[in-house]
Amino acid sequence: MGPWQYVHAGSAGPRKGPVVSDGILLIEDNEQNRYLLTFLLEARGYAVTPAADGPLGIELADRVRPQLILLDIQLPTLDGYAVARALRENPALQSTPIVAVTSYAMSGDREKALAAGCNGYIEKPINPETFVSEIEAYLEAAE
Repeated sequence: MGPWQYVHAGSAGPRKGPVVSDGILLIEDNEQNRYLLTFLLEARGYAVTPAADGPLGIELADRVRPQLILLDIQLPTLDGYAVARALRENPALQSTPIVAVTSYAMSGDREKALAAGCNGYIEKPINPETFVSEIEAYLEAAE
């Protein structure tokens, strides 16, 4: 898998290695959602680095320097809003697009995600037919 490593919840942790600027970081605690989103993105040729919680996602973002970060808001330990704020505090990640992918769909949730530092917001359940195209729009806007 090259510099990308699939990190399972409960594994010994990510491999230490050089900083690589490529791919998509997926911060999602639900294993089925991680699998589905990873499958859809990899089927279109994207390298995906998954993280099962916020602290690991923050660590991997600093090491991996992804092109884009997909961030669940409902995370254990540290919610997605706190993760987005922490990611934005890292100068190396200031221009990295962060897209919230969340089941939070109440009035004000989108605004709350954007205020925390996210560039976009996609509601769950995602549409597998359009999901990757939506993500690609954020990648293109960042170029």
